[in-house]
Amino acid sequence: MGEATQSSLSGAQETHDAQSRFIADNMRRIFLQIYRVVGNVDDAQDLTQETFIKALQRQDQLKDLEKAAHWLSRIASNTAIDFLRRHSRVSFSDIDDLADPLSTPASNSPEQILLRSERSQYMADGLRLLTDRERMALIMRDVDGLPAEDVAKHLNCSKATVRSHIANARIKFQRYLERRKP
Repeated sequence: MGEATQSSLSGAQETHDAQSRFIADNMRRIFLQIYRVVGNVDDAQDLTQETFIKALQRQDQLKDLEKAAHWLSRIASNTAIDFLRRHSRVSFSDIDDLADPLSTPASNSPEQILLRSERSQYMADGLRLLTDRERMALIMRDVDGLPAEDVAKHLNCSKATVRSHIANARIKFQRYLERRKP
Protein backbone atom coordinates (compact mmCIF):
# COMPACT_ATOMS: atom_id res chain seq x y z
CA MET A 1 0.00 0.00 0.00
CA GLY A 2 1.12 3.49 -0.75
CA GLU A 3 1.70 6.12 1.87
CA ALA A 4 -1.37 8.12 0.74
CA THR A 5 -3.60 5.03 1.04
CA GLN A 6 -2.32 4.24 4.55
CA SER A 7 -2.83 7.84 5.59
CA SER A 8 -6.38 7.77 4.21
CA LEU A 9 -7.16 4.52 6.08
CA SER A 10 -5.67 5.95 9.27
CA GLY A 11 -7.81 9.09 8.93
CA ALA A 12 -10.94 7.01 8.35
CA GLN A 13 -10.17 4.95 11.46
CA GLU A 14 -9.65 8.10 13.53
CA THR A 15 -13.00 9.47 12.29
CA HIS A 16 -14.73 6.19 13.15
CA ASP A 17 -13.12 6.16 16.61
CA ALA A 18 -14.16 9.77 17.26
CA GLN A 19 -17.73 8.97 16.20
CA SER A 20 -17.81 5.90 18.44
CA ARG A 21 -16.57 7.93 21.42
CA PHE A 22 -19.11 10.67 20.69
CA ILE A 23 -21.95 8.11 20.61
CA ALA A 24 -20.74 6.35 23.76
CA ASP A 25 -20.32 9.64 25.63
CA ASN A 26 -23.80 10.90 24.75
CA MET A 27 -25.99 7.79 24.37
CA ARG A 28 -27.42 7.63 27.90
CA ARG A 29 -27.99 11.39 28.16
CA ILE A 30 -29.80 11.53 24.82
CA PHE A 31 -31.88 8.44 25.62
CA LEU A 32 -32.99 9.93 28.95
CA GLN A 33 -33.74 13.28 27.35
CA ILE A 34 -35.95 11.64 24.73
CA TYR A 35 -37.54 9.24 27.23
CA ARG A 36 -38.61 12.14 29.42
CA VAL A 37 -40.45 13.59 26.44
CA VAL A 38 -42.07 10.50 24.93
CA GLY A 39 -42.42 8.45 28.13
CA ASN A 40 -41.96 5.11 26.41
CA VAL A 41 -38.74 3.08 26.51
CA ASP A 42 -39.15 1.42 23.09
CA ASP A 43 -39.96 4.69 21.36
CA ALA A 44 -37.10 6.42 23.16
CA GLN A 45 -34.64 3.75 22.01
CA ASP A 46 -35.80 4.09 18.40
CA LEU A 47 -35.70 7.89 18.53
CA THR A 48 -32.25 7.85 20.14
CA GLN A 49 -30.98 5.75 17.26
CA GLU A 50 -32.68 8.10 14.78
CA THR A 51 -31.05 11.09 16.51
CA PHE A 52 -27.56 9.64 16.17
CA ILE A 53 -28.18 8.70 12.55
CA LYS A 54 -29.22 12.29 11.80
CA ALA A 55 -26.19 13.63 13.66
CA LEU A 56 -23.69 11.34 11.97
CA GLN A 57 -25.10 12.17 8.55
CA ARG A 58 -23.93 15.73 9.28
CA GLN A 59 -20.64 14.77 10.88
CA ASP A 60 -19.02 18.04 9.88
CA GLN A 61 -20.83 19.45 12.96
CA LEU A 62 -18.84 17.10 15.21
CA LYS A 63 -15.56 19.03 15.13
CA ASP A 64 -16.16 20.87 18.42
CA LEU A 65 -17.50 18.26 20.85
CA GLU A 66 -18.95 20.81 23.32
CA LYS A 67 -20.98 22.48 20.59
CA ALA A 68 -21.77 19.09 19.05
CA ALA A 69 -23.26 17.84 22.35
CA HIS A 70 -25.56 20.88 22.46
CA TRP A 71 -26.39 20.42 18.78
CA LEU A 72 -27.14 16.73 19.42
CA SER A 73 -29.53 17.69 22.24
CA ARG A 74 -31.41 19.96 19.86
CA ILE A 75 -31.67 17.17 17.30
CA ALA A 76 -32.97 14.86 20.05
CA SER A 77 -35.54 17.42 21.22
CA ASN A 78 -36.77 18.07 17.70
CA THR A 79 -36.89 14.34 16.90
CA ALA A 80 -38.95 13.66 20.05
CA ILE A 81 -41.32 16.57 19.41
CA ASP A 82 -41.78 15.51 15.77
CA PHE A 83 -42.56 11.99 16.96
CA LEU A 84 -45.21 13.27 19.38
CA ARG A 85 -46.76 15.37 16.64
CA ARG A 86 -46.97 12.36 14.32
CA HIS A 87 -48.48 10.14 17.04
CA SER A 88 -51.30 11.78 18.90
CA ARG A 89 -51.31 8.97 21.46
CA VAL A 90 -48.20 7.80 23.21
CA SER A 91 -48.10 4.83 25.54
CA PHE A 92 -46.10 5.38 28.71
CA SER A 93 -44.06 2.89 30.66
CA ASP A 94 -41.92 3.22 33.75
CA ILE A 95 -38.19 3.41 33.11
CA ASP A 96 -37.77 1.52 36.40
CA ASP A 97 -39.34 -1.50 34.67
CA LEU A 98 -36.14 -1.95 32.68
CA ALA A 99 -34.08 -4.91 33.78
CA ASP A 100 -31.40 -3.81 36.22
CA PRO A 101 -28.72 -6.47 36.69
CA LEU A 102 -27.80 -5.01 40.09
CA SER A 103 -31.28 -5.23 41.57
CA THR A 104 -32.45 -8.34 43.30
CA PRO A 105 -35.98 -9.71 43.12
CA ALA A 106 -36.33 -9.20 46.88
CA SER A 107 -35.79 -5.43 46.50
CA ASN A 108 -38.87 -5.21 44.29
CA SER A 109 -41.70 -6.32 46.53
CA PRO A 110 -45.19 -6.37 44.97
CA GLU A 111 -46.10 -3.32 47.06
CA GLN A 112 -43.06 -1.37 45.85
CA ILE A 113 -43.76 -2.29 42.25
CA LEU A 114 -47.41 -1.25 42.55
CA LEU A 115 -46.61 2.05 44.27
CA ARG A 116 -43.91 2.88 41.71
CA SER A 117 -46.28 2.04 38.87
CA GLU A 118 -49.11 4.14 40.32
CA ARG A 119 -46.77 7.09 40.94
CA SER A 120 -45.39 6.83 37.43
CA GLN A 121 -48.86 6.66 35.89
CA TYR A 122 -50.01 9.61 38.00
CA MET A 123 -47.07 11.73 36.81
CA ALA A 124 -47.43 10.59 33.19
CA ASP A 125 -51.11 11.55 33.23
CA GLY A 126 -50.20 15.02 34.45
CA LEU A 127 -47.47 15.44 31.84
CA ARG A 128 -49.89 14.48 29.07
CA LEU A 129 -51.93 17.60 29.84
CA LEU A 130 -49.02 19.79 28.75
CA THR A 131 -48.14 20.80 25.22
CA ASP A 132 -44.98 19.27 23.79
CA ARG A 133 -43.00 22.47 24.28
CA GLU A 134 -44.33 22.99 27.84
CA ARG A 135 -43.38 19.41 28.72
CA MET A 136 -39.89 19.82 27.23
CA ALA A 137 -39.30 23.14 28.98
CA LEU A 138 -40.55 21.87 32.34
CA ILE A 139 -38.49 18.68 32.20
CA MET A 140 -35.30 20.39 31.07
CA ARG A 141 -35.64 23.14 33.69
CA ASP A 142 -37.08 21.30 36.71
CA VAL A 143 -35.83 17.74 36.21
CA ASP A 144 -32.55 18.23 34.35
CA GLY A 145 -31.81 21.49 36.16
CA LEU A 146 -30.78 23.36 33.02
CA PRO A 147 -30.71 27.16 33.18
CA ALA A 148 -33.36 29.00 31.17
CA GLU A 149 -30.73 30.09 28.63
CA ASP A 150 -29.88 26.46 27.81
CA VAL A 151 -33.54 25.47 27.62
CA ALA A 152 -34.13 28.37 25.22
CA LYS A 153 -31.27 27.15 23.03
CA HIS A 154 -32.62 23.58 23.04
CA LEU A 155 -36.11 24.73 22.12
CA ASN A 156 -34.87 27.40 19.72
CA CYS A 157 -36.84 30.19 21.38
CA SER A 158 -36.31 33.13 23.71
CA LYS A 159 -35.83 32.96 27.50
CA ALA A 160 -39.14 34.79 27.91
CA THR A 161 -40.89 32.08 25.90
CA VAL A 162 -39.24 29.41 28.04
CA ARG A 163 -40.42 31.14 31.22
CA SER A 164 -43.92 31.31 29.75
CA HIS A 165 -43.89 27.59 28.84
CA ILE A 166 -42.66 26.67 32.33
CA ALA A 167 -45.20 28.89 34.08
CA ASN A 168 -48.05 27.48 31.99
CA ALA A 169 -46.85 23.92 32.60
CA ARG A 170 -46.62 24.46 36.36
CA ILE A 171 -50.11 25.98 36.49
CA LYS A 172 -51.61 23.11 34.48
CA PHE A 173 -49.78 20.53 36.58
CA GLN A 174 -50.84 22.22 39.85
CA ARG A 175 -54.49 22.22 38.73
CA TYR A 176 -54.16 18.55 37.81
CA LEU A 177 -52.79 17.75 41.28
CA GLU A 178 -55.56 19.74 42.97
CA ARG A 179 -58.26 17.87 41.02
CA ARG A 180 -56.70 14.51 41.97
CA LYS A 181 -56.70 15.19 45.72
CA PRO A 182 -59.32 13.18 47.61
